[in-house]
Amino acid sequence: MLLSNLEIVPGRKVKEHLGLVQGSTVRAKHVGRDIAASFKNVFGGELKGYTELLNDSREEAMSRMSAQAEAIGANAVLNVRFSTSSLTQGAAELFVYGSAVVLED
Repeated sequence: MLLSNLEIVPGRKVKEHLGLVQGSTVRAKHVGRDIAASFKNVFGGELKGYTELLNDSREEAMSRMSAQAEAIGANAVLNVRFSTSSLTQGAAELFVYGSAVVLED
Protein backbone atom coordinates (compact mmCIF):
# COMPACT_ATOMS: atom_id res chain seq x y z
CA MET A 1 0.00 0.00 0.00
CA LEU A 2 1.48 3.32 -1.10
CA LEU A 3 0.91 6.14 1.40
CA SER A 4 1.75 9.69 0.32
CA ASN A 5 1.10 13.20 1.51
CA LEU A 6 1.10 14.30 -2.15
CA GLU A 7 -2.13 14.70 -4.10
CA ILE A 8 -0.61 12.86 -7.07
CA VAL A 9 2.07 10.26 -7.66
CA PRO A 10 4.49 11.43 -10.33
CA GLY A 11 4.40 9.14 -13.35
CA ARG A 12 1.18 7.36 -12.29
CA LYS A 13 -2.46 8.10 -12.99
CA VAL A 14 -5.34 7.76 -10.58
CA LYS A 15 -7.63 5.18 -12.16
CA GLU A 16 -10.36 5.35 -9.51
CA HIS A 17 -11.08 7.43 -6.41
CA LEU A 18 -12.65 5.29 -3.67
CA GLY A 19 -13.22 7.92 -1.00
CA LEU A 20 -11.93 8.98 2.38
CA VAL A 21 -10.26 6.45 4.66
CA GLN A 22 -9.11 6.98 8.21
CA GLY A 23 -7.41 5.39 11.15
CA SER A 24 -7.11 6.48 14.74
CA THR A 25 -5.88 5.48 18.15
CA VAL A 26 -6.46 6.92 21.61
CA ARG A 27 -3.57 6.75 24.04
CA ALA A 28 -3.17 7.71 27.67
CA LYS A 29 -0.02 8.91 29.36
CA HIS A 30 1.92 6.46 31.50
CA VAL A 31 2.78 7.37 35.12
CA GLY A 32 6.39 6.24 34.68
CA ARG A 33 6.77 8.40 31.59
CA ASP A 34 5.24 11.36 33.43
CA ILE A 35 7.82 11.07 36.20
CA ALA A 36 10.68 10.90 33.70
CA ALA A 37 9.18 13.82 31.76
CA SER A 38 9.02 15.96 34.89
CA PHE A 39 12.79 15.54 35.35
CA LYS A 40 13.39 16.43 31.70
CA ASN A 41 11.30 19.58 32.16
CA VAL A 42 13.75 20.68 34.83
CA PHE A 43 17.01 19.63 33.16
CA GLY A 44 15.99 19.73 29.50
CA GLY A 45 16.26 17.10 26.79
CA GLU A 46 14.10 14.88 24.64
CA LEU A 47 11.11 13.21 26.24
CA LYS A 48 11.94 9.80 24.77
CA GLY A 49 9.00 8.03 26.41
CA TYR A 50 6.56 10.41 24.73
CA THR A 51 8.44 10.27 21.43
CA GLU A 52 8.08 6.48 21.48
CA LEU A 53 4.39 6.75 22.41
CA LEU A 54 3.72 9.11 19.49
CA ASN A 55 5.67 6.94 17.03
CA ASP A 56 3.71 3.86 18.10
CA SER A 57 0.45 5.80 17.83
CA ARG A 58 1.25 7.02 14.30
CA GLU A 59 2.17 3.51 13.16
CA GLU A 60 -1.03 2.02 14.61
CA ALA A 61 -3.27 4.72 13.10
CA MET A 62 -1.60 4.39 9.66
CA SER A 63 -1.94 0.60 9.82
CA ARG A 64 -5.66 0.94 10.51
CA MET A 65 -6.09 3.44 7.67
CA SER A 66 -4.17 1.16 5.27
CA ALA A 67 -6.33 -1.82 6.26
CA GLN A 68 -9.49 0.19 5.60
CA ALA A 69 -8.16 1.28 2.19
CA GLU A 70 -7.15 -2.27 1.27
CA ALA A 71 -10.60 -3.56 2.28
CA ILE A 72 -12.26 -1.30 -0.31
CA GLY A 73 -9.80 -2.21 -3.08
CA ALA A 74 -7.32 0.68 -2.97
CA ASN A 75 -3.65 0.29 -3.72
CA ALA A 76 -2.70 3.76 -2.45
CA VAL A 77 -3.78 6.49 -0.06
CA LEU A 78 -2.99 10.02 -1.20
CA ASN A 79 -3.05 13.40 0.52
CA VAL A 80 -2.43 11.76 3.92
CA ARG A 81 -2.86 14.11 6.89
CA PHE A 82 -2.51 13.76 10.66
CA SER A 83 -4.50 15.39 13.42
CA THR A 84 -4.44 15.15 17.20
CA SER A 85 -6.94 16.08 19.85
CA SER A 86 -7.09 15.94 23.61
CA LEU A 87 -10.00 13.83 24.82
CA THR A 88 -9.53 13.96 28.59
CA GLN A 89 -6.84 14.85 31.08
CA GLY A 90 -3.90 12.66 30.05
CA ALA A 91 -5.49 11.02 26.98
CA ALA A 92 -5.27 12.05 23.34
CA GLU A 93 -6.39 10.80 19.94
CA LEU A 94 -4.08 10.58 16.97
CA PHE A 95 -6.10 10.59 13.74
CA VAL A 96 -4.84 10.01 10.19
CA TYR A 97 -6.87 10.31 7.00
CA GLY A 98 -6.48 10.42 3.25
CA SER A 99 -8.01 9.64 -0.13
CA ALA A 100 -8.12 5.96 -1.07
CA VAL A 101 -7.36 5.48 -4.76
CA VAL A 102 -6.51 2.84 -7.32
CA LEU A 103 -3.40 3.79 -9.26
CA GLU A 104 -2.72 2.47 -12.74
CA ASP A 105 0.31 0.18 -12.93
